[in-house]
Amino acid sequence: MEYLLHILILIGIYVILAESLNLIVGYTGLLSIAHAAFYGIGAYVVALMALKLGSPFVINIICAIIISGLLGGLVGVPSLRIKDHYFIIATFAFQVIAFSILNNWVSFTGGPMGLPGIPQPVIFGWQVSSHLEFLLLVGAFAILVFWLCHRIIKSPFGRVLMAIREDEVFALAAGKNVALYKVAVFVIGSGMAAIAGALYAHYISSIEPISFTVMESIFIISIVIIGGAGSLWGPVVGAVLLVMLPEILRFVGMPSSIAANMRQILYGGLLVAFMMWRPQGLVGKYGFRLEDTKK
Repeated sequence: MEYLLHILILIGIYVILAESLNLIVGYTGLLSIAHAAFYGIGAYVVALMALKLGSPFVINIICAIIISGLLGGLVGVPSLRIKDHYFIIATFAFQVIAFSILNNWVSFTGGPMGLPGIPQPVIFGWQVSSHLEFLLLVGAFAILVFWLCHRIIKSPFGRVLMAIREDEVFALAAGKNVALYKVAVFVIGSGMAAIAGALYAHYISSIEPISFTVMESIFIISIVIIGGAGSLWGPVVGAVLLVMLPEILRFVGMPSSIAANMRQILYGGLLVAFMMWRPQGLVGKYGFRLEDTKK
């Protein structure tokens, strides 16, 4: 039973990550490879505050959202001047820089050894300790993020994001402040990613930089693209499919030493296949391909 709850918790965390990235990739058309960095920033902020300050979970997660959101705004700024492949490279550079800081600032982040002993969250007197309680907590945040994304997309703000995705020049001609919208969506998306990082840190109770590499960013992108960019349900479908995939490999009796490599091969193969033959993903509405960013 706990194994099933563990899988559901991971699915909930990745739903939050994919929904937040979907705002940037699926609805605004900006391909970012830095999402794992914001995920890691959220995890490290709550971990450091809990371990060094002993501050409550609610305060910690709010600070994580703010800090990650502000850094996300800084990453969004290059999108105002550079586009397409150059912007992807810029986000990749931020991802590498963030990982390097987490991995090498030993006195602050613990370096490669990370931060162990992260305490269980306490929310208004409720100590979240069991798998079921963590699932309820993660599920509540996943529903909240899904609802917020729905409200954003259905609002005038969301319609402008989709206009930028379809034709940025048209959005400018319509009098929209495209620069402001691009930075704002990065602030919102990275802030939401910090929520997933905070939940992950408290759930695992020990974090390491290796959990927030560029490969993790690519995995989150894979969830969005395979599930369906530009659709609220696409990230949910993608998270369920890709989180369950390695577990299916275990059930078919594949040795763990082979399953790890096979999982990466399957992820890469699925990503290439969907980008080539079904760029809108399983349930998506937006066929995200690099040539689409050249409109």
